[in-house]
Amino acid sequence: MKQDSDLCNNLKQIRLRLGMSQQDLAAIAGVSRQTIGGVEAGQYAPSTTVALRLAGALGCQVEDLFWLEQDAVELDAIPIRDFPTDQVTRLSLARVGGQWIAHPLKGGTAFRTEMVPADGEGRYDSTTQMLRVHLLDDLEKLHRTVVIAGCTPALSLWARAAERWHPDLRVHWTLDNSMCALDRLCCGEVHLAGMHLYDAATQDHNVPFVKTALQTQAALQNVSAVVINLGSWEEGLLIQPGNPLHLKTIEDLTRPDVKIVNREAGAGSRQVLERSLQAAGIPPQAVRGFDTLAAGHLEVARAIATGQASAGVSTASVAAAFGLEFIPLHHSRYDLVTLQSYLEEAPVQQLLSTLGHRRVLSQLQTLGGYDTSQTGDILSTVMSS
Repeated sequence: MKQDSDLCNNLKQIRLRLGMSQQDLAAIAGVSRQTIGGVEAGQYAPSTTVALRLAGALGCQVEDLFWLEQDAVELDAIPIRDFPTDQVTRLSLARVGGQWIAHPLKGGTAFRTEMVPADGEGRYDSTTQMLRVHLLDDLEKLHRTVVIAGCTPALSLWARAAERWHPDLRVHWTLDNSMCALDRLCCGEVHLAGMHLYDAATQDHNVPFVKTALQTQAALQNVSAVVINLGSWEEGLLIQPGNPLHLKTIEDLTRPDVKIVNREAGAGSRQVLERSLQAAGIPPQAVRGFDTLAAGHLEVARAIATGQASAGVSTASVAAAFGLEFIPLHHSRYDLVTLQSYLEEAPVQQLLSTLGHRRVLSQLQTLGGYDTSQTGDILSTVMSS
């Protein structure tokens, strides 16, 4: 095997995610441990035989493990009217009339609200507590679906990028706050839960909440969960463009001319607000609009962008997408939580294998305010007992 500077691989991340040592993988694939180490370090380009053996041992496709790092392709495009000037802008390209047309991904156009095709239809019988479903799609496709619960729009972005990389993969995203997402995972409703909660007592993100959830669920005795990083971000106050009220600190939220919009209990953003107010010695009732709730980061941004509220807590990336000002309050870690047993399912493996890929990382990085240095890393394995 020779070194190939253009060949990239995701071998180490997938191996660790499956709880395998280099020696374990070497034994299953029928190669030496030194071969595994050399490939992971990018020192060697494996032969076709070795690549197939590694993919077979890990239960994935060769393209899940290896790809060529190629120079970025560039092309000329025509911007639509009112395209932002003098700034790097995320955009969508379309071939129209033989020309590439560029649409900026700003404000509401950065997020797509669409009617999702149904997989089936049915009626729930409360008497028998049964739901009979009439399928409207191929059953085989349903086996290739991964369900994620979480609040950050980055989950949808990741899902779409993964589906491009794996055309047979389907990712369904449910919009839930951190605690609700974790509850759905514990109740067996989703494969992955996205969380950004902070525990002041342990000064740790997410893991303490996962431990508590596992210990309080009788059905999860002797079950372990895995915490995987999606990224880290800045959370803070979103305020109107140009900061017309001249807001600077958390104390300014007590002014009578300021009205905020809040998130529901269980949301990481609400936790950031409550903790910031407590640190400043400000009671919640002193803040106008504290009980005005918005369901999700996008609703918070829309309320501020349309003048319904003066401020609200969300992320720097959401502020950038809506053209809002941002006052940082907390550096949060956004993690994905799954049960150890789910890591053996092929669709989950496919989805998670994309976390270390440059296509996904570049999408997260262009959002702004995202730190992807730990993206895809297993941060903790939590036991229920």
